[in-house]
Amino acid sequence: MTTKAFNTTVLFYPNKNPKLRLFALWYFTTLMIVWNVVGHTALGFEQSWATPLTAIAASIAASMLLDWIDARARDRELRFTGSLKNFMNFLPACLIPGFACSMLLYANERLWPMVFAVVLSIGSKLVFRAPVGNGHTQHIFNPSNLGVAVTLALFPEVGFAPPYHFTENVTGLWDLGVPVIVLVSGIVIHALFTGRLPLVAAWVGGFILQGVVRAMLADTPLFVPLMPMTSAAFIIFTLYMIPDPATTPLNPGRQALFGLSVAVVYGLMQVLHLVFGLFFALLMVCAVRGVSLHVSGLWRTFRKAERLEMPVAAHGGGIEGQRY
Repeated sequence: MTTKAFNTTVLFYPNKNPKLRLFALWYFTTLMIVWNVVGHTALGFEQSWATPLTAIAASIAASMLLDWIDARARDRELRFTGSLKNFMNFLPACLIPGFACSMLLYANERLWPMVFAVVLSIGSKLVFRAPVGNGHTQHIFNPSNLGVAVTLALFPEVGFAPPYHFTENVTGLWDLGVPVIVLVSGIVIHALFTGRLPLVAAWVGGFILQGVVRAMLADTPLFVPLMPMTSAAFIIFTLYMIPDPATTPLNPGRQALFGLSVAVVYGLMQVLHLVFGLFFALLMVCAVRGVSLHVSGLWRTFRKAERLEMPVAAHGGGIEGQRY
């Protein structure tokens, strides 16, 4: 009796291994729910309860509307109708951006910037797409990161939620325990299901390297550029935003290049004294990757058309088409 080797290329692609993809989505969703409940009740999240509730409502409404529009355009069934199971399995992709934006943005009592961030996050999955082969397309930006970055750029009154609020109300060992829990929960999912640990390792290594270089150039203590690594916010970004399976390479070597690229761009932005470097660095690298995917898709189309238009060669008494 032989056993087929597990093919990692089916992870997180359309119509490929949907059970694993659904499990991972629910895993992330459950973590987001737990983090927000614990954050608002015990850890010290400074946003009001209205912020996550508004973000979630806007996310679900936007997802349903866009799915209805896409279903009408493609003449298909709605993804959230037909059964309770369909509706429940439709929710994770809605809830994750809603929770992420409400955790990472601080708009004081304003709710409309949060609605903007969430709607942009959901809409980007349909608008910004690139070909990945075999007739499939893939959204190129991490939805939550795009929503957060653009909102920070367009709304000066909105800021990034302070990193300290993830552990503001805990003391003693819990100051270390909370980040450790976040770290372990993220490593488990990437080690067992997403295969994005090479990307995470490259990003962390690149972050340390750019910190060392910046410390040498500015003649400052090393702990200054590396200080962000001590926050739970940095760990959340490292494990739950940058290694998004749907918007990052599958090949380990390309994953490493992706992670290092984000670190390099972040370091350059810090040298230029630009704020919110984490989000904009990831946004820029995703944009470059998206352009490269489009260029590769055009090249594949060109090569395919070229092969189909090869001349027909005469052979003997008849005509035989040959490809060269």
